[in-house]
Amino acid sequence: MAGRDVGLVQAFQATSDACPIPEAVAVIGERWTCLIIRASMLGLRHFEEFQSCLGIARNILSDRLGRLVSAGILARSPDPEDGRKVIYGLTERGAALVPVMVALRQWALDAGLGKPGHPELADRRDRKPVARITVHAHDGRQLDIEDLVWIGSDGAELQMPSPPRARQVAA
Repeated sequence: MAGRDVGLVQAFQATSDACPIPEAVAVIGERWTCLIIRASMLGLRHFEEFQSCLGIARNILSDRLGRLVSAGILARSPDPEDGRKVIYGLTERGAALVPVMVALRQWALDAGLGKPGHPELADRRDRKPVARITVHAHDGRQLDIEDLVWIGSDGAELQMPSPPRARQVAA
């Protein structure tokens, strides 16, 4: 392996070994889990609501709800109006997923995924579509991928190649 390749592999491994993205995907990245989180954000609270609205099998729903509670994304509490029921609600950690879910939705729509006629996500007060989710610098500047760099725990820049802009492939 050439010297640059060895350095590249080492730099990549340094960023990958500590990267939290694979762990996050393990917690929320499964289809039904994302749909349950989305449904919670839209106000569904009871097992029966999730089951009927999502069309998910009871055993799968029970498993995914348990995982989300264990991960601290949902909290499980007795329903004060009906002691036989349980309410599932977003925790602070779960509510912090809103920008992630909005960004994922925007990406999916840009990629032509989903079905026509999808509802628009809007600001409740002004009833205007939400702004694009973007990455910003500490001073508020919007950043593109070319503006990003990995910094190690020692403050040094990790020597990674700059990501090239991919060319659009005709369909």
